[in-house]
Amino acid sequence: MLSLANLSYKIGARTIINETSLNIMDNWKVGIVGVNGAGKSTLFKLISGDLKPDNGTVSMSARQRMGMVRQDIPETDTPLIDLVLSANEEMTRLMKLTETETDPNKLADIYQQLADMDAYAAPAKAAILLKGLGFQEHQLTEPFSSFSGGWRMRVALASALFVEPEILLLDEPTNHLDLEAIMWLENYLINYPHTLLIISHDRDLLNKCIDHVVHVDKGELTLYTGNYDTFERERTMRLGLQQKMHEKQQAERAHMQAFVDRFKAKASKARQAQSRMKALEKMDIVDAVIATRAVQFTFPSPEGKIPSPMLSIQHADIGYTEGKPVLRNVYESIDLDDRIALLGTNGNGKSTLMKLIAGRLSAMKGDVLRAGKLRIGYFSQHQTEELDIESTPYRELRQLMAKENPDVKEHVVRAKLGAFGFGRELADNRIGALSGGEKARLLFAFMSFDAPHMLLLDEPTNHLDIDAREALVRALNDYEGAIVIVSHDPTMVERVADRLWIVRNGKVDDFDGDLDDYRQFIIDSAREARKSERKAKEKSDKPKAEKSKGPKRSLGDIEADIDRLTQEKEKLEAKMADPTVYNDPKKAAAAKADYERISAELEKQEAAFLAA
Repeated sequence: MLSLANLSYKIGARTIINETSLNIMDNWKVGIVGVNGAGKSTLFKLISGDLKPDNGTVSMSARQRMGMVRQDIPETDTPLIDLVLSANEEMTRLMKLTETETDPNKLADIYQQLADMDAYAAPAKAAILLKGLGFQEHQLTEPFSSFSGGWRMRVALASALFVEPEILLLDEPTNHLDLEAIMWLENYLINYPHTLLIISHDRDLLNKCIDHVVHVDKGELTLYTGNYDTFERERTMRLGLQQKMHEKQQAERAHMQAFVDRFKAKASKARQAQSRMKALEKMDIVDAVIATRAVQFTFPSPEGKIPSPMLSIQHADIGYTEGKPVLRNVYESIDLDDRIALLGTNGNGKSTLMKLIAGRLSAMKGDVLRAGKLRIGYFSQHQTEELDIESTPYRELRQLMAKENPDVKEHVVRAKLGAFGFGRELADNRIGALSGGEKARLLFAFMSFDAPHMLLLDEPTNHLDIDAREALVRALNDYEGAIVIVSHDPTMVERVADRLWIVRNGKVDDFDGDLDDYRQFIIDSAREARKSERKAKEKSDKPKAEKSKGPKRSLGDIEADIDRLTQEKEKLEAKMADPTVYNDPKKAAAAKADYERISAELEKQEAAFLAA
């Protein structure tokens, strides 16, 4: 059990966690939710020990291990699979000891410990995790340093999952994953055998993977039973009851105050008035429900008509290096009423296609035809890095709008910012001081100030909490232009898009179906890929097998080999059970190698017997 008792933590004068207690039972799967800045990540750091509380304690069973995704994997040329294997520090330590330990009894104990932790199956487990998170077979032995930031975070996630600690903390694990990897991770977490605490703004993930919710709000931790939708319903009911109680108490307070004001000067009523005043002072006022939901915002709809299709891609090759296109022979068109989601694993060319549509990349071959006066608003998650952190939202948007109208009025600029939740104070704040979600909303204001005919959104939800995502969905559904979106948030795709394009294997194809059909398509495709891999391996191994076995053998010959190998295996098992064999580490290692070789050969002969 994980126990938090009277926990408090402050940053300066701001209280993040305020004297709160919580017990999380073994094998619970808990979603940690709350608006951006509520203190969710701080809570994780207090639980993991990265931060020390001002008051209170965090405790758990001594036999339990805690694990979380490492954010600080050093630059190294270690192959991915070896890096994941090294995450299990105890297994790594024992493996090294087998190379140096000379005491036969200790060596036998080490091998037993490795067998208990299934160490010999560890490479296969690490490979499954890395493949599930999107890595190809040939990438497993490539150096960690050759991968970019998003892929490195996948390695860190695989390392945390590989250790399989009794208490696993995951902070936004889907941020660097594509939809296919998220589908795999959902299934993995559903079946995770220990306690799981997960911070996520992915409503779909929370609904599928958790059975409890801890809501972080105003320094307090409130526990709910059920998934995220259950939490939302219960919290709404609680807030409604709280509001009614507040209104009732306010009415009673007003009545008592009126009596005091009326009679406090009369001697005959002074005692009663004094009594009412004391009651007012003691009265426990229930807090009013303060609207903390995400700010609402609006994308202005385009004015005037535009011919259809407003954009047409005709047999285009798209890429960055001449002669090496990322996408070939793309033939698609976009109308004003289209709502298109681009699907496909990372690295297949979704962002490349978005850049072509946005006009930031030219076709290597073929044509891209655009309607006259077509305006396109383009959002990319990388644009936040290009913002001038010393400037202000007002100054930057005014500069953009002045390119079309040098005499743009201040109230017009502020109205555009206001549509995305930027009041005067926030609009005049330094951009470097804005949160990730506020920067994302600022980019929404930049991309849409001139009422574009088409919005291109490349991973727009990475820095938005659940309420802000809900506001974005509503804003997009109210928008009257075309939308092309790349998102790893299934809820966003399902509620916004009505057309799906698959970007894979250098092609762009329309997908006839919804997101559930696409999930099944991914499962079927993965199954077919595994079949093809097995067939290719069998084909490549077949000549070697035929060459090694020589003439076709009879069933009796195979049976004789099985009997012989079984006897040899039994002799080795008896030998390895004798502790004295470990007096000589070289002989012990040779016996182990012989045992593994004979076991493999026996399996091979048994398979040959069944085939015969």
